[in-house]
Amino acid sequence: MERRTFVERAAKLSVGAFLFSPFISKKSETSAAASVLKPEPNLWKESEINIAWLGHSTVLINFYGKVIITDPVLLDRFGVYFMGITFGPTRFTAPALTIDELPKPDLLLLSHAHMDHMDLLTLKKISERFPKQIDCLTAFNTSDVIEEFEWKSLQEVDWNETIEINEIKIRALEVKHFGWRLPGERDRSRGYFKNGRSFNAYILEKKGKKILFGGDTAMTEKFKESKEEVDVAIMPIGAYNPWKHNHCNPEEALQMAKDVKTKFFIPIHTNTFRQGNEPTAEPLQRLLKSYKDYDIALGIKQIGETFSLPST
Repeated sequence: MERRTFVERAAKLSVGAFLFSPFISKKSETSAAASVLKPEPNLWKESEINIAWLGHSTVLINFYGKVIITDPVLLDRFGVYFMGITFGPTRFTAPALTIDELPKPDLLLLSHAHMDHMDLLTLKKISERFPKQIDCLTAFNTSDVIEEFEWKSLQEVDWNETIEINEIKIRALEVKHFGWRLPGERDRSRGYFKNGRSFNAYILEKKGKKILFGGDTAMTEKFKESKEEVDVAIMPIGAYNPWKHNHCNPEEALQMAKDVKTKFFIPIHTNTFRQGNEPTAEPLQRLLKSYKDYDIALGIKQIGETFSLPST
């Protein structure tokens, strides 16, 4: 039985590797071009809300003294790690902070189990650097992927459920995406609502302020249906061509942000890995041209920038 399980898993890993990329790398640290700007979390204050885009969907947040990191992917490649080799796409923009430069997160927030959002090597290195010091929150039926790491706590939260961690109230929202990590796994987008892998956006709330982390989604009315109003919306804008059924474009992301009546918009899920057919610069260029049409201020324009929410 054990041999059969190993063979089946190896086969799935091979298929997963093919889906991500035919290229192979043994590197564990990034060799991509450095981002122009570098966050300085040591200067952040407990009385502030600071948000820094580290690359792809990885955002470092200071929420009134509590440090949150989202979907950390901070190495040269993401994908299938098998027998010491990573199979998958290479980043073309280095993370704005390396793992060794990160402050200790109080909360690690994972939207879903896709390899470009739940990267095992990055998570392993972070948990080893801060063993049993980080609370980790992830989507329904995805914690098994990372349960062997040394977390302070590891919890799942389902759509429309609310949980409180480190004085932060967190509500999980349904989005339009899919959840399987390896081919053949049960996935809610395929109808397995009771036992399929899930995928979340999150509303974070503290001291009357709200931050939306949109995770990964195509255009959906789910944000409007949530009846939430937020101060900052962190939304994906890339990999929409040809993957429009799973990823939104910049204008759709802005519309969903407008649906939650946000004041400030921060882009993610672009300018890091080549995952769509659109030119790599196109998502940010489209965002810069269109955001004013939605009566929303743009908080961040490039990887490495830090946005601080005005106190008034």
